[in-house]
Amino acid sequence: MSYPEDLVYPEPRYPGDKGEVNAVFRPASTPADISSPGGSTHYLATNTSTGGEYGFYKVDLAARAAGAKPHFHKAMSESFYILSGELELYDGDKWVTGREGDFLYVPVGGLHGFKNVTDEPMSMLMLFSPGAPREEYFEQVAEVARRGPEELKRFRVRHDSYFVEDFEDGEA
Repeated sequence: MSYPEDLVYPEPRYPGDKGEVNAVFRPASTPADISSPGGSTHYLATNTSTGGEYGFYKVDLAARAAGAKPHFHKAMSESFYILSGELELYDGDKWVTGREGDFLYVPVGGLHGFKNVTDEPMSMLMLFSPGAPREEYFEQVAEVARRGPEELKRFRVRHDSYFVEDFEDGEA
């Protein structure tokens, strides 16, 4: 494989010349940050812990877990990597079955969704870039949904989540 001679890296952001001791280790035995009958979410790297660079999460979905209906984000991309089990992924055009080792990258503005339609649990990694404060979304979306569709729509938009069902009669 050949690479272009004019490779361009981002501008340096670290001013030092010796490096720092600042890595963060999270053992696999760390309990999930959120758990519910539908699954659990592990906050591997948050917007806060990465200085806004990205958010990285391990999500375990129970059998028949609803996931997220088709939606898009205006400020961030989202990526999915299947660790185990199967997950139906909406790629903006059709639903495809993701299995262990499969990956879906959704650029900013790309329609996507996901759901576990099997009788088995599944596990995946999710990456948001740049980082965003997704933790509040994960922690509160079920509670806000119980308050009604208008409050849920406002909550979703506040969290850069534009669900097709919320805008079927108008512009996002």
